Amino acid sequence: MSDGKEEIYSVMFSSLKHPARRKILRILSDKPLAFSEMLEILGVSSSNLTYHLDSLGELVTKDDSGVYKLSTFGFASVNTMGVVEGAPEVQPRRRGGLSLKWKTLLGVLLIGLVVTASVAVLQGSLLNQTSGERDSLLLKYNQLLSWSSSTNNAINFFQDVVQIDTSHYQATLLSNKFEKRDDLGGALQQDMTYELSSSDSKLHVNLRFRNNQFSRYQILVQEGAPVYSQPQPSSAVDSSKGLLERFAAYQSTVYLGNMSSLLSLVSNSTQDIEIKESNLKLTASQGESPKIVIMHTENNVDFSPKSLSLVFRDGDLVDMIDGYFLFSVGSTTINISSERAVTLARNALESYSWTAEGSTVSDFQVVGQPTVIFHPNTKNSLELYPQYTVTFYLDKIYPGGVNAIAVEVWADDGSIAQIKT
Repeated sequence: MSDGKEEIYSVMFSSLKHPARRKILRILSDKPLAFSEMLEILGVSSSNLTYHLDSLGELVTKDDSGVYKLSTFGFASVNTMGVVEGAPEVQPRRRGGLSLKWKTLLGVLLIGLVVTASVAVLQGSLLNQTSGERDSLLLKYNQLLSWSSSTNNAINFFQDVVQIDTSHYQATLLSNKFEKRDDLGGALQQDMTYELSSSDSKLHVNLRFRNNQFSRYQILVQEGAPVYSQPQPSSAVDSSKGLLERFAAYQSTVYLGNMSSLLSLVSNSTQDIEIKESNLKLTASQGESPKIVIMHTENNVDFSPKSLSLVFRDGDLVDMIDGYFLFSVGSTTINISSERAVTLARNALESYSWTAEGSTVSDFQVVGQPTVIFHPNTKNSLELYPQYTVTFYLDKIYPGGVNAIAVEVWADDGSIAQIKT
């Protein structure tokens, strides 16, 4: 390890031992602050704050305007603090082996050893790298630091939200993948796949986190049926009410409380349901796989990506997606009708071509009437705007296996978002 990186890690761990410097790291993780703002929050002398900021070294940076913020390693330090402070409380040892909380803690500690070893390998790779390569390695380093934290989050989600009886299963982490989603504003996505197995049940469970916040849960029952720690309601509506209450405690966000209040207005019914309250719209569809969706609605525009959905099968929650926290609303304005969107899309096709199998295809024929779907999409980073997708069908299969072309038209200004074969 280079002397520079050795110094960074020495600063990191010495900072985590000092309560004043831990507090500075915490407040800067919320937002960048000026020196005077930190003085007011911390209630210390100017010289004392200067000393601690100097001691934090490369964990903190200052821009030209004098505002302090965390560096990459500063955020890594805060993540490490979260892992330590979020560890389960020590419980007395009971007969029959370690308690579940002890097993969880030991698992986290073992993961920490793996992380430490992996970080050491990454440090060697940081030497003599270009700026882009170094940024990539630093991203991997942050991923490693969050590994144990998100694993603990996964266990808590199984136990506290879905109420799977983890003591009944032996859990194996099959995969743990990270991806930076440039199409989602650079969000860091983590996909984890677990196998939960016992003598009478075998499950494959997928969990997705985006920016270290729960995003999706999927379960595939391979043998038997899920074993729960508590009896589960027979109806999807009652199950959803309990799930939302537990999820609100797990996630601690205001919108989940509002969704839970809206869901409480729904009674069990064999009929499909649609209700609105404020900027929330709830739909409940019955059938073989009951589905409940609560989405953001504004100015008569349903922003379906900004939603929470739950799907049930045979009384079990099989799919849960939370995209509400990730997206914001950029515009609710609709100046283009669906008919006008079709016209604009046809005009865009006049100069459209694609290349496949070594040739450029521009002479194609559209047949029949196109289909039009209204579906808000992201325009600027994670901001949602109203959009039409107009799909044209072709008279035959063209090179590249193309038999249809979709044109996306923004509903606010009529501009073409993209054309896809």
